Amino acid sequence: MRPYGGVQARDRVADRRRRLLEAGLQLLGSSDRPDELTVRAVCAEAAVSARYFYESFTDKDQLVAAVFDGVIADIAATTQAAVAAAPRDEQNRAGIANLVRVIADDVRVGRLLFNAQLTNPVLARKRAELGGVFALLSGDHVTTAYRLPRREWVTAVAHFVVGGVGQTISAWVSGDIAMTQAELVDQLTGIVDTLAARSLDRT
Repeated sequence: MRPYGGVQARDRVADRRRRLLEAGLQLLGSSDRPDELTVRAVCAEAAVSARYFYESFTDKDQLVAAVFDGVIADIAATTQAAVAAAPRDEQNRAGIANLVRVIADDVRVGRLLFNAQLTNPVLARKRAELGGVFALLSGDHVTTAYRLPRREWVTAVAHFVVGGVGQTISAWVSGDIAMTQAELVDQLTGIVDTLAARSLDRT
């Protein structure tokens, strides 16, 4: 395909996809009770025609999954970098602080990941899958950082931590917990560090 206005076709496709993903995040995360997501609404928000939507996505469910996966990929990359740059005894705080910062900086991300009122079935499935992945990563972090053998109780603690942190952040996002960003990080870090210390006592 020929360039149009000096822009290569593949770059135009990539730009339209980026705009559609941003539109999906805006529509899903801009309200505690968003309207039903439709292809028409996404296209209007992104300022593209429907034919360009289907250039990148087969249906709205694929768009929702792509929005979620993109948000998670960004969080995972920045969190891993923050943890890797921190001393071992500060790694839990670094990871939690980065997650909370991302959510505080963009309220749409917090709603997408943690708002219980956002009941899109694709998001519900992706959230459930995410819990298992985060638990696996958490268990790997514990065994690597503290040089522990991989045991079932480590996996159990990892699932407990991931579930508890997620539920607490969900309550914070919805306004059920009245804490500042710094207070939330302190509270979550204290809980996770305490569980990690007790896990070390079992070795």
